[in-house]
Parts: sequence; structure tokens; C-alpha cells
Amino acid sequence: MAWSPTKPGLGCEQINMAGIHYEEFSCLYQSTIGKLYSSHELNYDPVPVRDWMKDRPIIPIAAIIAYGLFCYFGQAYFKDRKAWSWRTALSFWNLGLSTFSLIGFMRTAPMLLHNLQHWSLEQNICNEPESMYGSGSSGLWVQLFVLSKFPELFDTLFIVIHKKPLIFLHWYHHITVLLYCWHSYVTSAPPGIFFVVMNYGVHAIMYFYYFLMAVKLKPKWMNAMVITVAQISQMVVGVAVTVLGFYYSDKHSKLNDDGCLVKTENNVAAFVMYGSYLFLFLQFFVARYFKANLKNKQRLAPPSKKKEQ
Repeated sequence: MAWSPTKPGLGCEQINMAGIHYEEFSCLYQSTIGKLYSSHELNYDPVPVRDWMKDRPIIPIAAIIAYGLFCYFGQAYFKDRKAWSWRTALSFWNLGLSTFSLIGFMRTAPMLLHNLQHWSLEQNICNEPESMYGSGSSGLWVQLFVLSKFPELFDTLFIVIHKKPLIFLHWYHHITVLLYCWHSYVTSAPPGIFFVVMNYGVHAIMYFYYFLMAVKLKPKWMNAMVITVAQISQMVVGVAVTVLGFYYSDKHSKLNDDGCLVKTENNVAAFVMYGSYLFLFLQFFVARYFKANLKNKQRLAPPSKKKEQ
């Protein structure tokens, strides 16, 4: 179904520099949540930055090469050296990312809810993203989300200088997310809003948890298992969205129309990425919370019970 204004009487329809029509979200709800938007967010046009990114595919490739080299040589440098103590910097870093993610979630989640209210699930997954959410105020925060994958690489800096274990899941996640987000954005992948909202929400919680850990203020009721469960839930939804993308794309292909703009190569990448994340996070979950607990119980068990086991 072609895009059309959800509330045509309000006069919120605008056109970005690529000639794509969209509705400014803050205008749709100007008497309520719309009052919370800054002047910079209103009517933001993502096209110049998006086109700049599209013309420079070497940037994410160069970034991950530099990142990989840092991971290797950074660990080698600190192997026989004393760990640094950047706890204060780490706490501010985590708090900053948590705050950024929370604002991003508050800017993109309402847009997604609005679209789900006025458009079918199929249309939310298949329609032109710059009309649905990629322009204006929500478009700004989608764009910032993609660009934020570069500074997030600095998470690894703190792991390396503090001589913490740099597991495969950590660096694999950072590399693949950066590449996928860049490709999805410059190729205008329609389902992106689902991934953006989920990631913003999980990161807001996760980085705040890390902040509390860094300043040693974590409450007893706050458990790391909750963070891992939230991450796993994100991967489950991610896999589900990509499967629906395959379904709707195939449906419209059989109808010989272009009603679904999901691109096969991007959706395959998303499925492989989220599928591998789901497997790795489940593996991490079992090793961290089940096998470790079982070993602790066996270690603390009386000698007679150990023999029985």
C-alpha cells in the first residue's frame, strides 16, 4: 500500500530533499508529546548525511579494520603490563550511552507505536522507510542510532585497558552491528525502526546497569541475568521480523508487484546476524547462569552428596 498521511487534517505532511513525503511526528501530537521536541529536531532532513554515507562505503570497512587491529595489538600490549584504572571515565561513558539510548528510545518508540496503530504489520515492514519514520525528528534519531555504532566501539577500549576477558561475542557483535546498520541505512531497509527501538531500549537499561556497576551502586535486586534476558528477547524479535520480511517479500514477488521494499541481501544479512546473536547469547546465558551455578553447588555440596553425584 502506498504511503498517505495518517492525519491529513492537521497539515503535518512534509517533503524531504529526496522528494519523499512524510509526516512530522511532533506535529501529529503537538499539543502533548510534541511540546518536548527541540527546534533542531523539528523538520530534520536526513538526506544530505544519508547521501554522504552512501557515497563512502569505505568508512565502516576502515573502522572495523582499525577496531580489529586495536583488539589484537591492544591485548598484546597489556599482556605483560599492569591494567589501567579508568573507572571514573568508564562510569561517565556508560551513563552517557545510557542517557543517549533513553532519549533515542523516547523519540523512536512513539513513532513505531503510531505506525503500528495506523498501518498494518506488513506495511510497517515493507513500506518506504523515509516516509514511515526516516525523516523529520524520528529520522534524526534513526540516523544518530546508526552513527552511534562507531563510538560504541570504544566499549572495547575499557575492556582491553582493564585487562578483562575480550570474548568472541563482544567483538563479533560490535563489528557486525556496525556493518549491518550502515548497509541498512544507506539502502533504506524498511524494517529498521523495529531494530532501532529494541536496541535503544535494551542499551538504555544495559548501560545504566554498567554505570551502577562502575560506581559500585548496583542495588541487590538488579541482576545481570535480566540484562541478558532482555538481549535474548531482542534477538528473538529480530529473527521474527526478518522472517516476516522474507514472507511479505515473497508474497509480493509472486504477485509481481513492488509492494514490499525489503531487499533480499539485507534481510539475509539481518537473519544471519540476529540468528547468530540468538545462538551466542543463549550459549552465554547457559554457561553464565546454569553451568556456573551447577559447579558452585557441586563445590559447596557435602562430601557424601558429591560421591552420590
